[in-house]
Amino acid sequence: MSLLTIEEPVPSAQPALWRAEHPLWRLGFRPFYLLAAGFSAIAVPLWIARYFGLLPNLQHIGLNWHMHEMVFGVVLAVIIGFLYTAGRNWTGLWTPKGSHLAALAALWFAGRIAMLAAPPLLAATIDILFLPLAAWPLYRVLKQSGNKRNLFLIVLLGLLTLANVAFHGAAIAWFAISASTPIEAAILVIVVIESVIGARVIPMFTSNGAPGSKPIVHAKRDKIALGLTVAGGLAWVLHLPAPLVAALNFAAACAILVRVAGWKPHSTMRVPLLWILHLSYGWIGIGFFLLSLAALNIVTASAAFHALTVGSMAGLILGMITRTALGHTGRMLKAGHAELAMYVAIQVGALARVWAGIGAAGLRDSLLIVAAACWSIAFLLYVISYAPYLMKARLDGREG
Repeated sequence: MSLLTIEEPVPSAQPALWRAEHPLWRLGFRPFYLLAAGFSAIAVPLWIARYFGLLPNLQHIGLNWHMHEMVFGVVLAVIIGFLYTAGRNWTGLWTPKGSHLAALAALWFAGRIAMLAAPPLLAATIDILFLPLAAWPLYRVLKQSGNKRNLFLIVLLGLLTLANVAFHGAAIAWFAISASTPIEAAILVIVVIESVIGARVIPMFTSNGAPGSKPIVHAKRDKIALGLTVAGGLAWVLHLPAPLVAALNFAAACAILVRVAGWKPHSTMRVPLLWILHLSYGWIGIGFFLLSLAALNIVTASAAFHALTVGSMAGLILGMITRTALGHTGRMLKAGHAELAMYVAIQVGALARVWAGIGAAGLRDSLLIVAAACWSIAFLLYVISYAPYLMKARLDGREG
């Protein structure tokens, strides 16, 4: 049997970046992964510098900006890039590409600039527009193809839009709620998306990438875990009685961790592309356990939500944006030194950030700096390593 060797193509002239034919605009993962990673690598150091009083003139960079931009800037860009790419596979129909994709990416970028520099009402208008305009073409291809299984994602994107509207309404003082409430609600909606998509792909990836692992998928147990995840999140957002919130989130944590254990994470220790997914999914269970403690005022809510965002979301994001970018640019699904460094950095950063919320007060500032540095290193490495892949055509000559 002969071995197939895929090499980098001989450099050839390609359209300018601002042309619709440029490879960057061929499929959603390309611009949105790159934009999200690049912005992420910059945004956290900006926030930390402002937090320590080093940027007194940048009044727009406050806690509300930090919370919003991490969720509605970074995470939503990755979700849209992933869903456009997955939607193409699910339906066989084209999600936005070319000038349509470039326009959506430009709107997302305009939102980031507006949130930094524009008056609040103008910033809100630009920022809120992105998600409905990005979700509509995804809805159309799912509807046209009869792909009812994934239409729930459109509902969840709608909930995220409402949460974004609520955030801006609170920030402008139109609504008498804390701006953190819609952010927390959005985080918990995204956790549901992670829970569903992760449960579909992680056991499959493990079975294919770690031969002999035989992950256990139990449909009834999975439904219970998802139901408890939703119930725990709703209980927190609705401020139900603390003992009930604590009980539901503790039950959700146990169900999630039992679920992950069944996927045989120990079999993935030698495969970074797999263990990053298992470990990051496990952070969802840790986050819900900390939410149960936060409901009883044992730990801070910040520690719980940073377990869900830095540990789970950022870890899963790096695991998926490396895996899908490798696969959809025609490369082998194998992690190198850069990927391993990204995965380790984000996990160290997650530990540091959560410990900053629950550990000794005297270590908080140092731990925040460590967490920010690890975060930025991880995403900067992605930009440096993957920009050349995302800006060039697929190695195998296929579309996308």
